[in-house]
Amino acid sequence: MAYHHESFTESERGTLSRFFTDLDGPVFALINLPEVVKGALFARYSRTHKSLRRLFLDEFVNDPETGLEAIAAEMSQEDPLIKLKRAEDLYKRVFYEYGDDSVAQLGGVHLACEQASNLLTKVLEWGRLAAYLEQSTRYIAYDQTLGGSYRFFVPHEIAESPLRDDYLAMMDRLFETYREMRPVMIGYFTRRHPRRERDPAWIHRAAVRAKAFDSIRGLLPASTLSNVGIYATGQAYEMALIRMQAHPLAEVRDYGAMMLTELRKVIPSFLTRVDLPDRGMLWSNYLSETGSRLEEIADRLGATPVPAAEVTLTDWDPDAERKLAAAALYSVSELPDAQLQETVGRMSSEQVTELLASMVGERLNRRHKPGRALERSYYRFDVVCDFGAFRDLQRHRMMTIEWQPLTTRLGHERPDELADAGLLGLWDRTLEEAGEVYERVRTSLGRQVAQYVAPFAYRIRFMMELNARQALHLIELRTQPAGHPNYRRVCIEMHRQIAEVAGHTRIADAFTFLNTQGVDLERLESERRAAQRSGRLQKPA
Repeated sequence: MAYHHESFTESERGTLSRFFTDLDGPVFALINLPEVVKGALFARYSRTHKSLRRLFLDEFVNDPETGLEAIAAEMSQEDPLIKLKRAEDLYKRVFYEYGDDSVAQLGGVHLACEQASNLLTKVLEWGRLAAYLEQSTRYIAYDQTLGGSYRFFVPHEIAESPLRDDYLAMMDRLFETYREMRPVMIGYFTRRHPRRERDPAWIHRAAVRAKAFDSIRGLLPASTLSNVGIYATGQAYEMALIRMQAHPLAEVRDYGAMMLTELRKVIPSFLTRVDLPDRGMLWSNYLSETGSRLEEIADRLGATPVPAAEVTLTDWDPDAERKLAAAALYSVSELPDAQLQETVGRMSSEQVTELLASMVGERLNRRHKPGRALERSYYRFDVVCDFGAFRDLQRHRMMTIEWQPLTTRLGHERPDELADAGLLGLWDRTLEEAGEVYERVRTSLGRQVAQYVAPFAYRIRFMMELNARQALHLIELRTQPAGHPNYRRVCIEMHRQIAEVAGHTRIADAFTFLNTQGVDLERLESERRAAQRSGRLQKPA
């Protein structure tokens, strides 16, 4: 796989070598840094086009508040990994004495994963027990080049095929159209939402840019490069790497190998089993073989997909509200579960309503969430929405979420604003051309590889199964005014179906901070609050 290699001066390399495990490749771990600095680096990372190492040099090294100068001064010229190697020797002694796999849950690593396609980022973010920050399409103009080329990945499968030139031409076409539309949409939203006198120009400009980038992000292909910051335990990395070894795409398998190399510089003992033939590789083979067998069975079904609504509630528990009411009493009573359910089963409807209202209580903000009793009910949703919105919803990993390969056969979004700005014709023509290239790649190389061609505007089918507590968190968060209209629409419909299709009106009433009223310039209020917190803007009288 070909990756852009960033150039650093000898002085910069000397500085970077103390804090990063690799200075040339796209994957590297962070070492010898305070935890708060690593967290701040990753937070800033998601809103800049810079690589993490360049960001570190430009914005962190010379900042006296980070304390990095003092750290560097205390470090000798010896290998910066020496202390880690000594700690690793200590770990081995402890592990051999106690032999407990759970020890691998207690050591974590900050890992930077750069130049990853948006297909790969979804694989990286599959694990539930890890933290991720991904480069945002809302704050970064994606027509900025990297090494003289647009920011897209060229998969090995396509690079070695006769379709290489068609693929490269289509990727350039998508990014060139994005570049053409970007100033038009910034001008359109500037005129549509004139700046208020109380807002500094930079706040209004940031909100307008975010709105413009949101409106055209559907042009970005799934091959678009992104940077992801990960913090995970050794055990979580082990599971991720075993899955990646079994993946059908070469990019994922090769990237997993690079991650293993860097992680072994920091936590080698946690990852000894990943590529052992009788351990990790055996597990990877199991995952690959079961996946292949299921795909063969699916291909034999011979059924044609029928048109489906954007959101369909396909499964729920009809008795959820009474079961949930019994669960609410469990931790505060001395009765066994079965007896509680019998008791609540004899209650009147009014009594159940009162009990559930008491469980929810008076929520003063959306962070005041009812307890685990709300996890007693579940909902399974089948969703078809654009890939851009899916990327945001997929981040809620504590629920069960599975998705089908991205395709152009489910149609694409057509934002109203593009029609108002006179760009809808160009939008449709470009996406239809991408759909034609997708079909050629799919016919020749299969539907997994063809995903790289599909732009974000095309729809993907996925399933979300979640309990009521997870649904409350997801729906309240993703319907806030600053959210993208596409995923706001999905979550509002999910809430409606909980109330009206499942008939769980009392559970639906607990979603106190559901927001169904959108705003025209989503990020404006958020930019104002950020400025107030930083002291750059006085609160209006």
